Amino acid sequence: CGFRRCHRYRWRKFVDPVLILLSVTGMLVMISAGDLISLYLGLEMQSLAAYVLASYRRDQVRSSEAGLKYFVLGSLASGMLLYGASLVYGFTGSTSFATIASAASEGGSANIGLIFGLVFVLVGIAFKISAVPFHMWTPDVYEGAPTPVVAFFASATKVASMALLIRLIFNAFPGMTPQWQQIIVFLAIASMLLGSFAAIGQQNIKRLMAYSSIGHVGFALVGLAAASQEGTQGVILYMAIYLVMTLGVFACISAMRRSDGPTEDISDLAGLAQHNLPMAFVFGALMFSLAGIPPFAGFFAKFYVFLAAINAGLYTLTVIAVLASVIAAYYYLRIVKVIFFDEPKEAFLPVRSKAGVVMTVSAILMLFAFIVPYLPASLISVADAAAASFRY
Repeated sequence: CGFRRCHRYRWRKFVDPVLILLSVTGMLVMISAGDLISLYLGLEMQSLAAYVLASYRRDQVRSSEAGLKYFVLGSLASGMLLYGASLVYGFTGSTSFATIASAASEGGSANIGLIFGLVFVLVGIAFKISAVPFHMWTPDVYEGAPTPVVAFFASATKVASMALLIRLIFNAFPGMTPQWQQIIVFLAIASMLLGSFAAIGQQNIKRLMAYSSIGHVGFALVGLAAASQEGTQGVILYMAIYLVMTLGVFACISAMRRSDGPTEDISDLAGLAQHNLPMAFVFGALMFSLAGIPPFAGFFAKFYVFLAAINAGLYTLTVIAVLASVIAAYYYLRIVKVIFFDEPKEAFLPVRSKAGVVMTVSAILMLFAFIVPYLPASLISVADAAAASFRY
């Protein structure tokens, strides 16, 4: 039995990095794609590795269930994306983004068949970013998959999929802005509202973070709905800040362990400040940043996407986004209250050094990124250059 455990551990040490590298390679392919075929191949390369990572703990029912749900729903979304790509090819005669953009801009009004193709392609990508109503897999997968894998899904996978969405709509469908803008507005409103309200009643912290990620996707889509370089710049800045916040939060979740196992429920965090005050401050800072409270970086992330929406005349969308942000702040502050003011439970085990480094760096970046002189201007200029690179 000891030999089998040792063999399994060595096998996992080999397989885990290979699967992650395969997934990252798929992300790089799909982001740099210039046509629908390479886009689909990169997306599938990333997804297939992710399905295995989600269900890798075969001895745990929740992990197997998470992987199965992710695979079934992901395959359905991939099929819809492929069907949309075939419609686009049928009505434009090409899979190249440049040719599609040229064909979509001809004739003044978009072809109805091309619009259907655009809708199906956006549905497939909306699944990858967990936008409502294509979010069904997210809470179960986040709850059942190992915490480091969930951190990978919530950060790298989501950021890459958002970059893919930006590249696709501005490179392949710039002449169909009125059509895709309506879809993006709907996805943004639905994601913000469901993510904000559904997270309120959650007790499992990873499940709460799943709905939190859905809400943050909605906030990022607010900037994309502006259909401007300013909006794209806001989205890039938002996703960069979201990436750091998410990695920090999941490092905290992974590090918080007791003798009976890892913490899973919010109530398990009770009295963390009395057992480990530095970790409590780090976790609290990340929660404040996720809530968008100044002067933390999360506030500036929302500020720039909301500003882009206002400048684009999307006043109703901005008001809904602000209200959803206020609602979402409740469940983040509830976690802070549990950490600092609830009665303590059993003491936590010492934090591993690697997790401690990730947590500390994330918290420092969230607090000082927009306070240190000249640093905000540098970040904005980098985001602006990145936004310009997404357009031909």
